[in-house]
Amino acid sequence: MEEPQTSPAHDGCGGDIVTERFRVQSERSASHVQLACRAPHCAFPVDWTALCVQSTADPAQQLLILKGHHQPITAVAFGNMEHPLVVCSASQDCVLMWKLEECQENALQGTDPHGLVLGTRLGEVRCVRFSWDDQMAAVCTGNRVLVLDVQSQTACAKLEGHQGPVTAAEFCAWQAHVVISGSEDRSFKVWDCRSGALVHSSAVLTASPVLSLFIDGESQQLVAGGAEGQLCIFSLVEGHHYRQVTRVDLRKEMGSFYASRPGERGLDRGDGVDVVLPVLSLAHCDLPPGLGPGRGCLSQERTSCVWVGSSTGMFILNLANFELEAALHYQDFQDLSIQVAGSCALMSSCGKAFCLLASMFGNEITCLEVDPAALVRSQQHPHLGTPLSVLPSSGVSPTSPLYFGAAKGTHIKLAGRHQAAAQSVLQDQPLVFHSRVRSSGYTAAPHMTMFSPKTSVKRGCQRPSRRRSTHPCQEYPSDSPAPTRLRRQLSVAQGLVAVRCMQFSGDGRRLACGLADHLALVFDAHLTGAPAVFSGHDGAVSALGWSHDAQWLLSASLDGTVRVWLARSREPVLCLGTDVFPEPVHHVQFYYLDSFMLVSSGPELQLLRHHLDPRRDELRRYKQRSRCTRVFRLPTTEAAEITGLSAPNEFYSHLVLAASRSRTVEVFDLNAGRSAAVIQGVHSRPAHQICQNQGSPSTTQPPQAYNLFATTAVGDGVRLWDLRTLRCERRFEGHPTRCFPCGIAFSPCGRFVACGAEDRNAYVYDVGSSTFSHRLPGHTDTVSGVAFSPSAPQLVTATLDGKLQLFVAE
Repeated sequence: MEEPQTSPAHDGCGGDIVTERFRVQSERSASHVQLACRAPHCAFPVDWTALCVQSTADPAQQLLILKGHHQPITAVAFGNMEHPLVVCSASQDCVLMWKLEECQENALQGTDPHGLVLGTRLGEVRCVRFSWDDQMAAVCTGNRVLVLDVQSQTACAKLEGHQGPVTAAEFCAWQAHVVISGSEDRSFKVWDCRSGALVHSSAVLTASPVLSLFIDGESQQLVAGGAEGQLCIFSLVEGHHYRQVTRVDLRKEMGSFYASRPGERGLDRGDGVDVVLPVLSLAHCDLPPGLGPGRGCLSQERTSCVWVGSSTGMFILNLANFELEAALHYQDFQDLSIQVAGSCALMSSCGKAFCLLASMFGNEITCLEVDPAALVRSQQHPHLGTPLSVLPSSGVSPTSPLYFGAAKGTHIKLAGRHQAAAQSVLQDQPLVFHSRVRSSGYTAAPHMTMFSPKTSVKRGCQRPSRRRSTHPCQEYPSDSPAPTRLRRQLSVAQGLVAVRCMQFSGDGRRLACGLADHLALVFDAHLTGAPAVFSGHDGAVSALGWSHDAQWLLSASLDGTVRVWLARSREPVLCLGTDVFPEPVHHVQFYYLDSFMLVSSGPELQLLRHHLDPRRDELRRYKQRSRCTRVFRLPTTEAAEITGLSAPNEFYSHLVLAASRSRTVEVFDLNAGRSAAVIQGVHSRPAHQICQNQGSPSTTQPPQAYNLFATTAVGDGVRLWDLRTLRCERRFEGHPTRCFPCGIAFSPCGRFVACGAEDRNAYVYDVGSSTFSHRLPGHTDTVSGVAFSPSAPQLVTATLDGKLQLFVAE
């Protein structure tokens, strides 16, 4: 055996990232043998039948050699309790458990340490795992899992059911009697070791055997790693029935990781060799605060990460967005003794990570000490300058296209009912002559007192409102559960007419729906009564947008026109045709508190200033009093067609988000009149919708929460982003959307994201979890759109067969 040695720095920073703590030369290879690593010790077989325990804190300390096996050791595992710390070694002849303190005392006294025999003649053992209290040990031998009782040294359960050799097993941290096993039959099974019953059996996960398992107690997720670099993540939350959250291809994630970091090299080093990344080991990863994925505005808690050990490197995987945080390749550090590993064991302790490697082709065994903080810092995204924020930090610049929008009104003030009635009475009066006139002969308007104090009002009584509303303004309950109970269902038309889009008004009193039969309908918030019909388009209505005061409604259609409607009279006051928008219009909305209209036409973002006048001349009804002027236009960076657009209208904001067919999301700063940032590779397909967390006038959120926005694409689920970091914070992939572009929506409290799906269900996700919290059944076709009420915990879903469903909170 050679003395431990430390590798020198590589490229000026290698010594700060990875250090080789020690290297051991064995007479036999330990490749494909389960190694063990637990602070402050590493355990591995040497010379086949001997177990070696080495200290990671003091590599110069004398090795502890434990002998007791007559057959080659095939699996090693540490216990989970600190006192006493035990280690288990398994071979075909027996399974031994060693108490390290006693063994070290015996070695100092010059006597041979002896282990406790847990079982004999069990066959070839591929994996050993202790329970969390070290009272039981799961031994994977052949196609079965034997659960051994440590106190009685007997088998308390035999778990049989796999069709291939069992390669991995794990005890559940919060359910001590639950054991999960993975096998070469490419599946995993969940067992109750008290009764030996099979609780759950998964389908075939991948085309390769399952090599490793990891249970994350914080997110309650199971990670299964395969021989071809596939990682399958499942939810272990009670009631989720072990459903799959997502699937991660380690090689594809590596490509995306290096594509977003200019100057970094990927897996292919120019030699054309196709690299396979078998998942040899999985372990929890501790990242310091401020470096890990919890630095966004999603939650106060840090998001879980996991170390992924492979034959050519180590990777840090984020269990929230399922992206790589960092990658370490052994061949990037030429002074490391092992470049290709056959076995791997990982451990995190006190801000450091220790990796025990056995060479694939040689007899070397090494221990690496990795600084995850230095590794992540060396591979972070390039600095973006000043962080972006939806909430403006400065006023509008005099050269900004937004400067003249907020200074003047954009539409005339509508007269109330009483004032309109008074005007009609005056118009019907006959001509009267007087001896003394103040004007040209018409009667003067009746004298009105603008401010008349009421002295008869009693104290303690509330002043009656002049405009009574049947919808009282209530505060949105921020702690309300998700709306999951179906209250009402109705059909929007006699036949099968698809609902293309939906949007609630800002006060939550009305719901506008765009239909495929060229109509737009406005319903009451509770879907009661007859809807108001807005007709005039010659194509399917593809986009809708309410004004901030809920008096105006914008609509865009596949006929290439954009119309502005007066909500209470159902008449269009402005119509913009193909002469204004030669390219297809996919999105239209009011912007900057109704100061502008925001329109996406082809690859351009257009800012329109409007003046809306609902009055009409009876002799010239064809002539519009309303007018619209283009203030600003800005194309996307790659001149790709805009497929989704989003900007707040409930409050002032200078930023506009646009998704395009180039699979990018571009952030436009209209105060500066330029593109502020571009996010590449948002989805595997072009995103068809962007949804921002705009909150509601009925509730409040932390200021940083408004920087969250979600994108969705066909076949690629929903991704949650943070505008300040331009990073994906979480990924939602539990709903099927393979062909149709289903819609998404944020709840007013910002805690939930709802989306449609093709399996005739709507799904509600909690932004703090990667799997859906509720599945809403009861639909008869694909759920094409969803919309949260801004004033009450209600959710409306729409289907392709023309039905609306209203869900309320329990």
